[in-house]
Amino acid sequence: MQSKPWNVLLIIVDQWRADALGCVGHPCLRTPHIDRLAREGVLFTRHYAQSSPCGPSRASLHAGQYLMNHRVTTNNTPTAAHIKMLPWFMREAGYDPALIGYTTTVPDPREADANDPRFRTNTIADGWSIVRDFEGEREHYLAYLSGLGYHMPDEYVEIFRPAPGADESKRFAASPIRAEHSETAWSIDGALDYMRIRKDEPWFMHLGTYRPHPPFMAPAPYHEMYDPAAVPKPVQAATLDDEKNVHPLTRLLLDTVKAKSGVQYMDGLAAEVSVEDWCKMRAAYYGLCSEVDDHLGRVFQLLRDTGQDERTLIILTSDHGEQLGDHHLVNKRGYFPQSYHIPCIVRDPRPAANAARGKQYDVFTENVDVLPTILEWLGRPLPHQCDGRSLLPFAHGVAPADWRKAAHWEYDFRDMAGRKAAERLGIDSDATSLAVLRDDAFAYVHFAQLPPLLFDLKRDPHWMRSVADEPAYAGVALQYARRMLDWRLRHADRTLTGLAISERGLVGKF
Repeated sequence: MQSKPWNVLLIIVDQWRADALGCVGHPCLRTPHIDRLAREGVLFTRHYAQSSPCGPSRASLHAGQYLMNHRVTTNNTPTAAHIKMLPWFMREAGYDPALIGYTTTVPDPREADANDPRFRTNTIADGWSIVRDFEGEREHYLAYLSGLGYHMPDEYVEIFRPAPGADESKRFAASPIRAEHSETAWSIDGALDYMRIRKDEPWFMHLGTYRPHPPFMAPAPYHEMYDPAAVPKPVQAATLDDEKNVHPLTRLLLDTVKAKSGVQYMDGLAAEVSVEDWCKMRAAYYGLCSEVDDHLGRVFQLLRDTGQDERTLIILTSDHGEQLGDHHLVNKRGYFPQSYHIPCIVRDPRPAANAARGKQYDVFTENVDVLPTILEWLGRPLPHQCDGRSLLPFAHGVAPADWRKAAHWEYDFRDMAGRKAAERLGIDSDATSLAVLRDDAFAYVHFAQLPPLLFDLKRDPHWMRSVADEPAYAGVALQYARRMLDWRLRHADRTLTGLAISERGLVGKF
């Protein structure tokens, strides 16, 4: 019989691709601690974020809503005050929700004065009890480094920029921050302190790690853990022109995305980076992944040592993926699956989950499913605002027969290329958006004012050639457009649509 309170540990690693795990068969990357978590729980191999970059994606995860409903379209877009987020659900359940990391949030300007300093940089969303804040200008972490004697530049990213004129090899050198002082070490140290002091109390923790987010410069010894010659090469079309000719947005991305968004002081466009340098970048990225894995191992070990693992639900996921040179791009961009396909592991400690431990599911799951999973595990009602469904049946070995047959994600590119995307593409400023529907057979990309895309995944698994305009696929394109409309109609905001007046007064649910 459970005698001590239940805990929830929500781990959100930033910019982690779904294929960057040992337990899914990566040819060189080693992640033994996350692999063990997958063996102790269930792993979802076709899990997708609902948007990118961080702010829109995290809004979907915390609200359980698709972007079309919460409308946080960019990192700089305010969050509507009426949307109920994860920490408030946790407070209703009796938890003081702790946060390490960030939420990339902007407050509702209808609820805050225009002079509020929160409108000058991203902040933590309301409702969280902050343990360690890595938001905005990263002042808390920079103060920590300064106290250790590090020279602090004006901006956080300047730490990772070699001096002008430095040898080109320095691009892929070790981080100037020692491993024991890295962002990841600092974040995990805070989590360990929190879990130790609350080992006999109920707790909920959002544990975020900034890595493996760029800049791709890992601390020693992680910076040389992987041989660039041994990492998988990026998936790219035969020529850059072939890549650009797929779609006007693809051309715009390849003509504007800078290489320095992955590695500081790397000049030029990402599209101009050589395969050799992409592999060096990938080796650095994998080093950052292994660093995060090692530190998460410390968290999992503390839970075991203190007996808290027996009463702690653990969910691990990411906010979005990373292109890593695929399609000649870096960072999280456009409609490509590499930017949205992410890991998801759910470990339910209760005996009811024993039969499914170590199972891998290849069903389509989404980050909007995270909030419903936590709420069901805590015995809380599912709010009408949620677009997702609980993953707990899978953790108990039961795959619902009516589970979704496709994944969806959205991307708003209005903040790309200095907010000139609409002008360059010749479309309205509010038409800079796309939505993706992908299932086992096809991937369909719908744009507001640009031509759609259709990829035959059986013949073209890497999304290289659209068949949307080919007569033989006209019926397929129409079918997927209809399915996209069905999806949007079904999930359009319904916060109050479950309520109605009656002779007995208000009936239904929020």
